[in-house]
Formats: sequence, structure tokens, C-alpha cells
Amino acid sequence: MSSTAAPGALHGRRVLELGVSTAAAVTGMLFSDFGADVVLVERPERGQRRRDVPGYAVWDRGKRSVCHPARDRRGRAWLARALAAADVCILAPNESLAAYGDRVVNAAEANHRLVVLEMPAYLAEGSPWLGDEESEAMLSAHTGVSWRQASQDGAPVDFVVPYLSHIQGVWAAACALAALVERERSGRGQHVTVTGVNAVMEASSYTLAVSPDAPDLDTAVGVLGRHPTYRAVRAADAWLACGALGPKFERAVLEVLGIADILDDPRLAGTTTNMVLPENVEWVMERVSAAFRCRPRDVWLRELEQRGVPAGPVGSRDDWLDHPQVAANDLRVDVQDADRGTVAMPGVPLRFGRSPARVAGAAPPLGEHNDHPSWPPRESAAPAGPSAPSPGPLHGMRILDMGTFVATPYAGFLLAELGADVVKIEPTTGDPFRDAGFVFNRGMRSLAVDLRAEAGRRLVQRVCDGADALIGGMRPGVMAALGLDHAHLSTSNPDLVSVSLSAYGVCGPMADRGGVDMVVQAMSGMMSAQGDLELPIATTIAIIDVTAAALCALGVVAALLHRECSGAGQQVSASLVGAASLLESGDLVRFPGRAPTVRSGPDFKGPGPLDRYYPVSDGWVRLQSRDPRLTVDDVLGSAPGDPVDRMRTSLADLDAREAIALLARFGIPAVRARRISEAVSDPRLRSAEFVHLRTATDGSTFATTGRHATFSRTQRSGPMSPPGIGEHTTAVLSEAGVDESDIRAALADGVVAEGGPVAMQLRAVYR
Repeated sequence: MSSTAAPGALHGRRVLELGVSTAAAVTGMLFSDFGADVVLVERPERGQRRRDVPGYAVWDRGKRSVCHPARDRRGRAWLARALAAADVCILAPNESLAAYGDRVVNAAEANHRLVVLEMPAYLAEGSPWLGDEESEAMLSAHTGVSWRQASQDGAPVDFVVPYLSHIQGVWAAACALAALVERERSGRGQHVTVTGVNAVMEASSYTLAVSPDAPDLDTAVGVLGRHPTYRAVRAADAWLACGALGPKFERAVLEVLGIADILDDPRLAGTTTNMVLPENVEWVMERVSAAFRCRPRDVWLRELEQRGVPAGPVGSRDDWLDHPQVAANDLRVDVQDADRGTVAMPGVPLRFGRSPARVAGAAPPLGEHNDHPSWPPRESAAPAGPSAPSPGPLHGMRILDMGTFVATPYAGFLLAELGADVVKIEPTTGDPFRDAGFVFNRGMRSLAVDLRAEAGRRLVQRVCDGADALIGGMRPGVMAALGLDHAHLSTSNPDLVSVSLSAYGVCGPMADRGGVDMVVQAMSGMMSAQGDLELPIATTIAIIDVTAAALCALGVVAALLHRECSGAGQQVSASLVGAASLLESGDLVRFPGRAPTVRSGPDFKGPGPLDRYYPVSDGWVRLQSRDPRLTVDDVLGSAPGDPVDRMRTSLADLDAREAIALLARFGIPAVRARRISEAVSDPRLRSAEFVHLRTATDGSTFATTGRHATFSRTQRSGPMSPPGIGEHTTAVLSEAGVDESDIRAALADGVVAEGGPVAMQLRAVYR
């Protein structure tokens, strides 16, 4: 942790957190890490349940706990006073202010500056499973995510890493802070809703870009996935992850392996992107696998590093908190917990240069702050007249995005979703992943510029002088070499917020290396947790990339909010290592006597007989009992035999509707597992703008994710498209004050490029 005494970005902000859910707790944790005073409003019967889950030792850190019975008059009076003075109120699933009575509702409505953040488990109108409580398993089952995972049997797979709830928490934090940024201008709060379905959208933008009329992808491609050089591979002695994605790195791997001759095969026609075509994957995979098995892992890692190809060993989750790269970036923190003793946990996943974030302390004992008085009221006059409509809370902000591939461009899309004017600064030949990953570049304008030319760098510096924020995703040191790092740019634009995303953080022995989602999944123990050390399994969705994108967006918004109050920009750093540590926080946390973590294996179906997938006559159902006392005998009657086998036999002849009805009689929530095509065609999800239907260049129809959050006053709406390479070069440079003659000269010299709109069409998937 930083030793500086400077206040965090949310210093002085008051946050109430009501209800129990991982997603809401992660949001509150981040607010506390950023300096807010976060108070848990707990009920006795649910507060203890919260403390029985090891992850809450992390997610509740630095908060205070006020515990009152739900119908306690004293507690309601306290809550009403607190709401009257709060900045943000977080509502977990099944929590509403109306449940606390009119006095509480009236206090919230009278606080015209209050941002109310609602975080339903599915949609605002409720979930398709019994009880409407947060359920990572049923959310992923019903939205098609689990059936998109690469597997041996082609059936749904249960995930060990609870990434959807963490993504919901991070994205909700970004949306709520965006509302606070807007409040600095309008003086008004608003209601913000970030649902579990929104989390699925943020996580699955790539996999939801499908033709709704086409058959679903066959997921029975093996647990190693469908990309020959972007996956876990077995060397002669151990497993490693090879992160070669894109023609440059794919060709380099083939050359290192000594099998570049396969590009001469007419089936590949000299193009590495043809390796992932369904008709080519199997035979290319065999050639690549055979080559890797010829030499030890350390030899391959050394040779791949020399060629600049991201790669790393498959590690254990048990060892990740002790990794020197984690320690070097303050991503491990030890605190003294009154209930648990010494707790080791992941640290704050973002670093702020001017408003440092820090772990403020351990999670509080239940009701520790019951006698603490509520916050004193703030005197502020209500804004006069109705508020002007705004297409997004960040409308009017200009953000530059210098990333390629997935995580950094996707952060730009998320900020465009919040209403910002986002400019993608890319090479004159374009982002090498922009065709396959066009969904990550939606909503931005494009400035294509050659940064190798001094004239190109000067033009970018001109554009940066008028920007609010800049996101960079280049390897450490590259931005400084180009004169485009925060130290250089802030001399002429001290208000600038700069966010840099690296693979391994800004410190430590690996800080200067490039890295990718696949490699960090391996090193952090995610792969060995989803499989094991003998057969590591990557999550098909790029969960670290999409989480890192949300963290970058959060870093931008938090720093902009700090700037609104302090008048100064700052440097913010994010990393894939930090994103991975956050995603695994509930399993990485250590303290004496903690419960063991879940272990899985290939085609994992769930951790217990009443918490898993089962086949039914028309597909699969995912059930999840919330009563630890309930057993299979309670459902089926006492009988000998393995509980899982008995449940499988009992449900096999029922269809999904019958199985769900049977389970409901015992209070067991369940849903039918669906494929992606069913989810994107669901009328209820369509009405919630889960996807927008688009027309491709060839006239076919395809889906892209729709509205990622709901704002009561500042809602952006409508589908967003990716830009063509340099489609907005002239416009962006003109807005930066560059003379028309200088723009024409730069175009003539090839310093910048200008093109037309992009041709949108679906490509062969890479994972």
C-alpha cells in the first residue's frame, strides 16, 4: 500500500450499501478503496450469512457495519437520516427503499443529489429463477454463456471463477461514478441500474456478436479451445500458455516451432488467420501440439520471449498471492481482522498518482458501528427548473484511446456507452484486430496516424492538448519513448487524465513484458482451477481482458471525478495481473480456518449434487439450492447410491419445465440452460436491449450487445458502430486546431490516413 497521506478520489463521499450480493459488495469495496466512507446497512439474519463466505473478508474491507432488524423503528430512522446526507445508495438484489417505509423513501427523494445504484440479479423486473437472488451459475446458464465454453462433450460448463458478479460490480462502480461526474455539472443525482444481464453483455460482447438465424457454434472442440497458437499447450515436461494472437505473433510462433512451412499449405494460403477456420483447426492444432512436445517448457518460454510472443507457465491459484509480480505492484495486502485474524488478500487493482487508492482496513464485525451517528446533513439548494437531457453522463468529455486488440479498445467502447466522445488513435494500417474484434471498437471515431514519424507524434500531441483523458495500452516505456506519456502531455494539458494498461503492472521483474489474457489466466491459476495442473482449461470468454477494460473505464471516471473537485489531472495504472487478482479474490483470500476452495475438472458441471447441471429430456437445467441443510434424500427420499447419479436418473426423463417445477416444490431455484442463439432471440431480453440487430455489408443480419446500463436522466441510446480506419482523421485534427493545409500535407506524406466507413461482417471466431 502507498504510504502517502493524500486523500483518495472519493474522499468525503458517503455511500450506503444495502443487501447481500457479491456484485454490490465489490462495488462498495472499490468505493472504499478510493476513499469513500462506505456503510453496510445489514440485517442480523443476513449479516452472519455474509460473514460465512470467505470472499466477503475482501469485498467488505474498509467498510463500516450498521445492523438493525428490518422493522426496527430506530434503524429506519437512522437510515432515513443517512439517506438524506448520502451521495450514493447501492441496492443489492431484492433490496428496495420502499421495504423500509415511507420515511426512508421520502428522505431519499428529498436528497436531490443522491445517486441510487440498483444492481438486480437478472433484469430490473426480476429473474427467471426462484427467489431472484444473485446467482452466477444460473445467470450464465440462462444467457447462453455456459454453453459457449469450449468442452469435450459440447454441453454447458460451470465456471469456477465468478467473473460475472465481479464485472457487474466494477461496471456498476464506473456507471455510478459517471453519474457523480455529471452531478458536478447539473447538481442532480439520478437512478442508475446495472443488471446481471448488463454484466453478461460487458463480458460477452464478442460471443454475442452472432447471426441469430445461424446454428450455434459447436463447443465440443476440446477443452483447449479452437485457436492453435492462443491456448494452453503441453511442452515436454509441463504446461505453458501461448498468447500468439494476430498475424505477427502467430507467424512468429510457427517460426519458433520450426513449422512455418504449414503456411505453404493451400488450405492456409499463406495466411495465419485461416488457421482458425473450422476445416483447418484440427490438423493445425496437431502440428503445433506435436512441435511443442519436443522440448521443455523453459526452453520454449525463453525463445518465445526473445521473439516478443506473450507466454507464461501454468501456475497454481494457491501460489498466486506469493508471486513476486503481485507483491511488487501492491496487489497483496495483509490486514488484521477482528473475526478472522490475519487476512491476506488481493490489493487495489488500480493505482492513482494524485489520489491514491488503498485498503482502509479489514471487514467490520457485524454491527460494529451501530452507535455511530448518521452523517450530518449537507446544505445545498435544489437546482432550479428541469434538467436538460444528456445522451450519457459523460456527454461533452473527449477521451482518446490508443489501444489495440481487446482490453484497451473495449475500455473506449464502454466510455462511449457512457456518452463520451471517444477517438481511437490507431496506425495508418489500422488496429490489427479491428476486423475480428470490431465489437470492441464500436462508438469511437478513428484518427489513423503514423507514430513512427515525428510529425505524426506532434499531431497526436495537439489532439491530446484538448482531451479530457487518454487511455494507452502499449508496452511499458513505449508511450514515454514517443513523448506521449503523462509526464510529457501534462506539461501542456495539466487537466489530462492518463490511464495506462499493462500486462504485469508498473513495477517488478516482469513489468516490461507484454502479456495477454490467455497467459495471465495461466499464470494466475485460473486455468488449473478450472481444470488442474495436468489439464489446464482456459475460460473461453476473455474474462481478464473484459474486466481490465471495465477497470480502465472505472479509472478514467474516478480520476475525472477527482479532477472536477481538485482541478488537476493525474496518471492511473491498471494491469491484467490486477484484473486477474480481483476476479479470483474470493478464492485467493487467506485466513486461519477458511473453507477450502472449489476444485473442478474437464467439463465441470458444478460443485455438489444440489448445485450443478443435469441433463433433462430436452436439454440441461442448472439448479442451485440455497439451503445447506437440504439433501438429495429430502428431494427423492432415502435410498442408496451416489447422490449425483440419483438426481441425474430422476431428472433425465423430465423436460426442463417439469424438472424446474419439481425442484421449486423443495425451494430449489433452477433454470433451463440456453444457447447463445436462444438468449439473443428472447423477447424479454430484446425489450431490455440485450442486443441490437444490425445489417452486415452483405445484407445479412447479426446481433451486437445493446444498452449496457440504464440512467434515469442521462440515457444514451441506439446502436453504435465501429469506425473505418482514419474515418474521422480530418475532423479530429480540425477540432484540435490543425490548419487545413497542414492536414492535407500530412495526408499526402502518409503521416496520417483517411478512409471511409468500415465494412461490418462476422468473422471466424478465435476462441
